[in-house]
Amino acid sequence: MGKFEITTRKNGEFQFNLKASNGQVILTSQGYKSKDSCLNGVESVKKNSQNKARFDKKVAANGKPFFNLMATNGQVIGSSQMYASEATCASGIASVMKNAPEAKIVDLTE
Repeated sequence: MGKFEITTRKNGEFQFNLKASNGQVILTSQGYKSKDSCLNGVESVKKNSQNKARFDKKVAANGKPFFNLMATNGQVIGSSQMYASEATCASGIASVMKNAPEAKIVDLTE
């Protein structure tokens, strides 16, 4: 089962990483000013990850594919790593869809 790990950035902001059951990071959030906002972001991932239309596939300047998970208001909730191919990017999306809904939250800020 996947998990959301909440950490603190060097600038004091909170962020989360969604990790697959193998420990691989499959989605990283933006920075949040408060832990409550970060937790709201986690809930948004849990909800929006079940709608394939919320995944926005992109190609980076270096030609590598990645994706953003979008909220209903169009804001980016989380971004993936860069992938080697379209197929591995699609696998990353499938992994987020599978892991996010039941992922436990692990708070590493305490």
